[in-house]
Amino acid sequence: MPETSTANAMRRPRGPRKKDTGDVLLADGAPGNAAGAPVDAPEVDTSYLESLLGYNARRAALTIIALFLRRMAPFDLRPVDFSVLTVVAHNPGVTSRQICAALDILPPNLVGMVKALHKRGLIERQPHPTDRRAQGLHLTPAGQRLHAQAQKTATQLEQEATHTLTRGELQTLTTLLRKVYRGTAA
Repeated sequence: MPETSTANAMRRPRGPRKKDTGDVLLADGAPGNAAGAPVDAPEVDTSYLESLLGYNARRAALTIIALFLRRMAPFDLRPVDFSVLTVVAHNPGVTSRQICAALDILPPNLVGMVKALHKRGLIERQPHPTDRRAQGLHLTPAGQRLHAQAQKTATQLEQEATHTLTRGELQTLTTLLRKVYRGTAA
């Protein structure tokens, strides 16, 4: 037996040979044919998952967050950074304790975020007017400029992500989701 035949025989799987249909996996992992065209794969039943609020909320959030991350990359803002900047922008003098309560952030996690935003020159600490132990957070002029641009971007991406909803549907969805996470009537 020639050497090449032995080498090929060693690579060949044992058992009956399957007919080569030309099926391949496409770059996204989906089945395709040798020409690179998608092949109909059996549909996966996700009906139970789609009946769950958490599943649907998470899928919607992932869609919006992916868009958010791409659009906020030029501003070097993660969703939580944007949220903190927005609370400070709309509540000058807000304390770290108030931000933690409003955004459900653990205090040790907020400390690092505030430090990073301060280091970037976006926020500053000032003495609180009524509580000598606290410091109020304020946007710097650079923080105000960056936040204005980021807020405009966030508004645009939300409109794009929800373009299939009517204004009334969007308001209803927002109200209902707020009722879920607040646990109270909106």
